[in-house]
Amino acid sequence: MTDDRAAAARYLENWQGEVDSAAEYRAMAAAEPDPRLARVYANLGAMEEAHIAFWEQRLRDAGAPVPPRRVSWRSRVLSAIARRLGPDLVLATIAAKEDVDQNFYVTQPETAGTRMPAQERWHAKVLGQLVRSQPRGLDGSFLARLEGRHRSVGGNALRAAVLGANDGLCSNLSLVMGAAGASVDSHGLLVTGVAGLLAGACSMALGEWVSVTSSRELAQREIRIETGELTEDPAGEGDELKLIYEAKGLSSTEADTMVRHLLADRSSAIDALAREELGIDPSQLGGSPGEAAVSSFVLFAIGALVPILPLLVARGPVALAASAVVSALGLFGIGAAITIFTGAPVWRSGGRQLLLGLAAAGVTFGLGRLLGLTLRS
Repeated sequence: MTDDRAAAARYLENWQGEVDSAAEYRAMAAAEPDPRLARVYANLGAMEEAHIAFWEQRLRDAGAPVPPRRVSWRSRVLSAIARRLGPDLVLATIAAKEDVDQNFYVTQPETAGTRMPAQERWHAKVLGQLVRSQPRGLDGSFLARLEGRHRSVGGNALRAAVLGANDGLCSNLSLVMGAAGASVDSHGLLVTGVAGLLAGACSMALGEWVSVTSSRELAQREIRIETGELTEDPAGEGDELKLIYEAKGLSSTEADTMVRHLLADRSSAIDALAREELGIDPSQLGGSPGEAAVSSFVLFAIGALVPILPLLVARGPVALAASAVVSALGLFGIGAAITIFTGAPVWRSGGRQLLLGLAAAGVTFGLGRLLGLTLRS
């Protein structure tokens, strides 16, 4: 009986994962403007629907009830983002989840002899390829660059946006609490918070503008060099392209045909060399410096605004306490938002973010108090 209950619990876990995946793929298919990609997402969703039916039958065979198909809150959030903002924003997150789960069915005896393990591996492979080949404007943007700063948590531009707001909240909360520790009055705290918001947001925006501009200039220089090499030695560049295509799986004849076709058109050859040798999309060239700067400014400012909101409407200890409470809620909310991508329990991720943020604020408050006492003595 215990074994039957354990098996039913495992079936239910598998079933819920498939219900969530099917909902995500349906949302991505509905929002995808490219008909070809929409069909891919729809096909993936259809496979997940078949998997749902498979586990529902296993539940019935085990004498367990089949619950109504309810999508988890994480998948509802991802689906809503896909429908309203486009599937690109959730693609990397869902691809990462599929990559982790691609061998999930290999050790389960119920799926032996079925196509389900191979289909899960195929899902991971398809989505991984889409992540590499369908950036559609995210390359070089502030969000993509910020994701690089937080690469240890993996994922995508949407996660980077959450972390960008977190930067603003944590840094400005620490600044305000440091000033409060030094016994600065309410007006001074408000001025300090606004100054911290503007200084931090401007610094981030300027840094991103310089970074993206430098990346564009470097990419343009590399393309100029490649263009010069194509002019001086087209056969040599053709040989390099042929080797690349052969390494990707084309036969020698197919690679040779493709290279001869590309070399017949100079612009096509330069585009192929930039993409294949340099890893540069000539149509993007690192993104727009202006968009990078604005995105950076806005995301940082959103987070930095949280600690100073109570200071706009209250004064004295009440304002400081309200600032700490509102910031604590914001820290927990950011930690909870990150679980959309990590799958970790909300209370653990939110609590960890809350603890670390308040610890930083406490340290700066203590240092501010020490500095204030020292300067007054």
